[in-house]
Amino acid sequence: MKILVIGGAGYIGSHVARYFADRGHSIDVADNLSTGSEINLFPDYGFFKGDILDYPWLLEVMKQGGYDALVHLAAAKAAGESMLKPEKYSLQNLAGTINIINAAAEAGIRNIVFSSSAAIYGEPKYLPIDELHPCEPENYYGFTKLKIEEILRWFDKLKGMKFAALRYFNAAGYDPAGVVHGLEKNPANLIPVIMEVAAGMRPELGVFGTDYPTRDGSGVRDYIHVTDLAIAHLKALEYLVEKKESIAVNLGSEQGLSVLEILERARSITGKPIPAVITGRRPGDPATLIASSAKAKELLGWEARYSDIDTLLTTTWNAYQRSMEEKA
Repeated sequence: MKILVIGGAGYIGSHVARYFADRGHSIDVADNLSTGSEINLFPDYGFFKGDILDYPWLLEVMKQGGYDALVHLAAAKAAGESMLKPEKYSLQNLAGTINIINAAAEAGIRNIVFSSSAAIYGEPKYLPIDELHPCEPENYYGFTKLKIEEILRWFDKLKGMKFAALRYFNAAGYDPAGVVHGLEKNPANLIPVIMEVAAGMRPELGVFGTDYPTRDGSGVRDYIHVTDLAIAHLKALEYLVEKKESIAVNLGSEQGLSVLEILERARSITGKPIPAVITGRRPGDPATLIASSAKAKELLGWEARYSDIDTLLTTTWNAYQRSMEEKA
């Protein structure tokens, strides 16, 4: 298939694009490189630099490409920032995605794999969270992802455009083969922040709360390896093409790792002290978030294979070490 990966130079998108290409698909990447990196682009890709807010550019790319499908991973994604800068998230996530959907409709692209988020669920009413869980996002980022899913449902109904909404939990890790290794710019998630401390790029890690009702008092999250996500994207696209019906599925490891567990294991793997300072809880942070991925297993034959703590941390540390060596 010929596939347009929008946001394909970014952290998750670069792994998705490489995985697709390695399995014989023809890949073009569209990215404005605001958070993506040219190091994540490969000679066997076509590349279009531009912004999803530029509708004429987007439409021209899609019309000329003759694409069988597109994968949409271009979004602002910091939940905390979305509460301070809703204007940015309205433009990038809502207006930008509406441009993508409208252009795809006009260009005749009928299969879309969409990077959604577990943030659409909000505070867990029960665990593990499955797809029937109420959708009550607690941050504006989650709200934008939920609204996009609703828009996609309408375009399915009105235009026959099929979509797979992949509701990620906490994406982490790097390509185990080391082919994709460009570091994420300005990461806000726990594991890359830990690695930045280990690499001397930050002075210390902030641990937000150790008084939760969890096994060690720190927050517990479901971490999913980015290679597992890449595999799921391809399986989801194959499902759309074969079944011709839209789906929304969770992607998680179904295992919870605590902040302190990850910190201690990272100290062991990196051999670095990784200083940490315990501060108060952040508003809106639930104690535990764990996914049920039973629907993805049932429909896609997918389950996490790379999402154990050692693979998550080792592959990330390898990418950071390589970056340090290249800069030395």
